[in-house]
Amino acid sequence: MEIAWYGHSCIRISERKMASVVCDPYDHKLVGYEPLKLKADIVTTSHDSPCHRYLKAVKSDPYVISGPGEYEIGGVFVTGLRTDKGTKNGSDLRVNTLFLIDYFGINIVHLGDMVQVPTQTEVESLGPVHIALVPVGGGDGLTATKASEVISLFEPNIVIPMHYATSDSIAELDPIGKFLKVMGLSTVETLPNLKISKPESLPDETQVIVLDCSH
Repeated sequence: MEIAWYGHSCIRISERKMASVVCDPYDHKLVGYEPLKLKADIVTTSHDSPCHRYLKAVKSDPYVISGPGEYEIGGVFVTGLRTDKGTKNGSDLRVNTLFLIDYFGINIVHLGDMVQVPTQTEVESLGPVHIALVPVGGGDGLTATKASEVISLFEPNIVIPMHYATSDSIAELDPIGKFLKVMGLSTVETLPNLKISKPESLPDETQVIVLDCSH
């Protein structure tokens, strides 16, 4: 299985002979980066913003999942869970859907544009999380501090940060360094993409892996 990051919250997950998934494709005019030219069998979108739901960026004819429920497509199991109900500082929170994506027993959670730390009930309803794709740069998503709280709740084997400022982004977000400082990390492994062959190859302790932006 391969996980690649395309900037902002856009992630592509693929495995030979199984359905490929693109999460939160964006309109590059709003977030920066080069225009996306992706193919996928499944697209998940956490909410209606064109920064997270720009279906024109996926050139194939994918099955689009944009809300809660349980789905099975091409051997891949996807569970959507709605989060961020209520208000913050007197304003209504945007409705967000996180997605748990199961590839042959490896559970990957894409938190979308989550703002609030989820409840213990929400966390437990998902079961074990092996790889967490976590917004860390603030803006309309989790701040670095809240991201660290979410990670401690899920206790994943691997954390892949997303939704943070880079030299190519134009969204008003914090850089990755702020999150790494909160996590107490001075250096982290940076990879062009993450490849996992089987559940047994996952690290025992939570490991943060930063992905280079793919294009």
